[in-house]
Formats: sequence, C-alpha cells, structure tokens
Amino acid sequence: HVQLVESGGGSVQAGGSLRLSCAASGYTVSLYCMAWFRQAPGKEREGVATIERDGSTRHADSVKGRFTVSRDNVQNTLYLQMNSLKPEDTAMYYCAVAVAGNCERILNWGQGTQVTVS
Repeated sequence: HVQLVESGGGSVQAGGSLRLSCAASGYTVSLYCMAWFRQAPGKEREGVATIERDGSTRHADSVKGRFTVSRDNVQNTLYLQMNSLKPEDTAMYYCAVAVAGNCERILNWGQGTQVTVS
C-alpha cells in the first residue's frame, strides 16, 4: 500500500514557525524526488521545495531563506521547516513523490495539511 501522510500543519502568528512532516509508505524517499506544494484558496497549486535523490534541494523564490526541505532516510519521512511565516504562506500544503531526476513527473500526492498564518 503506497501512501504519503502529511502532518504538522496548524495556525500560527506571523513570524512563527512550523515543521511539516510527510511519512511515506510504499516509497523509499531517498530513491525519488520528493516535493512540497501548496495551494491557497482561489489560486493554483505551486511548487514550494524539492529534494532530489542525490540530496540536492530547490526552494521557490517566495520561500528562500525561510523554508528548508529535508528528509530522514531512516524514518522515511520528508520535512518542511517553515520559519518567519507570513500571512501569504497560508495554504494547504501537499507532499508529493516524483520521478528521480524529473521532479515534475508526480507519481502520488498526500492528502494535504492546512497552514494558516495570521
């Protein structure tokens, strides 16, 4: 059974921090490109960060310097550390597993976790 389960969302004041987790089963996170996306009400889903098989990371310009993507190969879990949160970061956050070397080829999505910044 393959699935991605996000957790760690919640409500926080501007300037605060949250850490999102994405527990993977049926996938070995170190063998894929793993990604975080978000979707705010009335807006399209946008990419937030990726971590490739070789451990290289990319972050959207809007979150650079504030968010950090990482993974724990032992726990088989993807993380997104979010600091200095802004109201415009309010969105549903989704993790995704994609083809290694091609992070745009999404194989599966998690169910999402809500982040609200006031």
